[in-house]
Amino acid sequence: MPEPTQINFTIVADDQPGQTRIYANFCAIAHTPFDFTLTFCEVLPLSEKDIRDAESHHVVRAPVRAKIVVPLQFVPNLIAALQEHLRVFSESAPGSDWPKGPVH
Repeated sequence: MPEPTQINFTIVADDQPGQTRIYANFCAIAHTPFDFTLTFCEVLPLSEKDIRDAESHHVVRAPVRAKIVVPLQFVPNLIAALQEHLRVFSESAPGSDWPKGPVH
């Protein structure tokens, strides 16, 4: 049986005209034995009524901007890539006091 041939390549995002960026400042994460679901939401500033409702019902509703399901095998590479980008970002802005904890 011949050995498999290794091909090195780079994947480049193919942005299509009309595509829009989606802003999210909250991500809920769920998983099954097979995949992870990342649900990105936009949490807007809360009104006084929203705060009262949240205090009594312990729920804040936020519109879902994107729901992305990725296979389990994809998650370690995603985490590593995020950590690497965060490291590079941190080193490029020494002394900056950007928030390191959760926003919400």
